[in-house]
Amino acid sequence: QVQLVESGGGLVQVGGSLRLSCAAFGRTLSNFGMAWFRQAPGKGREFVAHINWSGDYTAYADSVKGRFTISRDNTKNMMYLQMNSLKPEDTAVYYCNVNPPSSWTNWGQGTQVTVSS
Repeated sequence: QVQLVESGGGLVQVGGSLRLSCAAFGRTLSNFGMAWFRQAPGKGREFVAHINWSGDYTAYADSVKGRFTISRDNTKNMMYLQMNSLKPEDTAVYYCNVNPPSSWTNWGQGTQVTVSS
C-alpha cells in the first residue's frame, strides 16, 4: 500500500496564498497521474486539480482555474498545489491521490485549509 501524507494547510485570510505538499511513501508514483481533491464540511469529496505522470498536462476544476497551480517533482515523489487568491469557499480538507484513485493507495488524513473573511 502507498501512504500519502498531505501538509501545508492552515488559516489564511481572503486573498491569501498557501502551498500544499503531498508526499508518497511505499512506491514511486512517477508513472501515474495524480490529483488533489477536497472535502468541505457537510459535502462530498470533489476533484480540484490533476497532473499527468510527466507534469506536462494539467487540468483544473472550474472553481479554481486561474487561481491554483498543480505541480510535481518525480525525483522526490512529491506533488504540490499552489493556491492563490483564496476564497472562503475554498475552505476544506485537501487530499492527494493517484488519479483515478486506486485500491493500492490509502487516502491520507488530509490537510485543513481555512479561509477567513
